[in-house]
Amino acid sequence: MRAQSGIPSFIHRCRVYYEDTDAGGIVYYVNYLKFMERARTERLRELGFVQSRLAREGLLFVVHSSEARYFAPARLDDELLVSAQVCESNRASLRFHQQVRRAADDALLCEGRVLVACVRADSLKPRAIPEALRAVLAGPGPSSAGE
Repeated sequence: MRAQSGIPSFIHRCRVYYEDTDAGGIVYYVNYLKFMERARTERLRELGFVQSRLAREGLLFVVHSSEARYFAPARLDDELLVSAQVCESNRASLRFHQQVRRAADDALLCEGRVLVACVRADSLKPRAIPEALRAVLAGPGPSSAGE
């Protein structure tokens, strides 16, 4: 189990659209989870692991559990900075620590942790995370065995 200490942090930029807001004109709370999902997907893509290709190879990442805290609202047209940092890696799961910040003032709007499980596409049974991905997540340096 090791965080991505040797890998540069990742930020996904996105914009708030009408479809993201509620009747009060602020981002509906569940949409922060969508922003986080996109950031995790783009994080894996940046590391060379495209979700559609993984699915064709019989591997899916599915959300096992999530938690979120909300600090301030985002509004229509706000540009958001969404981080996706692996904070724990196990044989068949990854835990991400994520933040959603407003780009204009760097205000923390939402913070959460999401546990994703690696499963077989045909049975949805747990499977080991591919060694190539584990190696990238471990970053440069000595092996993380025994941590």
